[in-house]
Amino acid sequence: MSVTARVAAPAKVNLRLRVLGRRVDGYHEIDTLFQAIDLADEVSVRLGEPGIRLQVSGADVGPVTENLAYRAAERFAADFGLVDGVDITLVKHVPAGAGLGGGSSDAAAVLSCLAFLLGVGAHDARLTESAAVLGSDVPFFLGESPLARGRGRGERLDPLRPLPSADLVIVSPPVHVATAGAYAALAAARRGGTLEPAGETPMPRGWADVAACAANDFQSIIVGRHPEVGRALGALTSAGATFAMMSGSGSSVFGMFASRDAAARAAGLLTQQLGWPCRAARTLERLPAPAVG
Repeated sequence: MSVTARVAAPAKVNLRLRVLGRRVDGYHEIDTLFQAIDLADEVSVRLGEPGIRLQVSGADVGPVTENLAYRAAERFAADFGLVDGVDITLVKHVPAGAGLGGGSSDAAAVLSCLAFLLGVGAHDARLTESAAVLGSDVPFFLGESPLARGRGRGERLDPLRPLPSADLVIVSPPVHVATAGAYAALAAARRGGTLEPAGETPMPRGWADVAACAANDFQSIIVGRHPEVGRALGALTSAGATFAMMSGSGSSVFGMFASRDAAARAAGLLTQQLGWPCRAARTLERLPAPAVG
């Protein structure tokens, strides 16, 4: 009987996100601080009969063959000469297309499970290359630390010393933000001279440093296009968040709270007030590792 590997696929928030110039390959240069959180999908992988099979529950994420978890198995098979088939089970808890990196984390989880099953070292260069091809955020979820500075497209990582776990509330307004459209709108605003990028990204030594440098170059653009995002940010601040900001290109936002109890109370209150999914979460001090399931 084939062994099954399981791992949690955590979401992330961007504690800071600067969008710099457009590159010759069409992507934008960014400078960001990634932080993994304990809101996570569940991924299990088993080697089996020829072919790749993906079973998804918990959310409708579109055609199976376009799912990043499926594409990660395809990529691994091509890059490592895998002849066995792959059975993937994915239970979704992270909202899709919300700036929390759920799809990228699922892809990284599949890569790490396959590497675990086949004895491929975590530092194998082919694994890193596979991750970068799949998506800009995927290498972070395969990285060494739950806190990292990302540059380039986000794939050039500087792992940072993890900060102590902190309590957040994640709010996911019911709007979809197209990443390409967000970049186009940001570029137009800058051409018009109405928006300047944030300054240099400092290296945080504590959560006070994070609060002081929290900024997202997309935020004012997305708030202008989607008032629900601004409403969520205001609600988090009114509920007592130390700071509140958008993650990625949206539409999810998050706020930091003083304790687990405060975050839980705020999540319940905001769910009633807004009628949208509001979740208490904690930042991670280490990234999950695959285990036999």
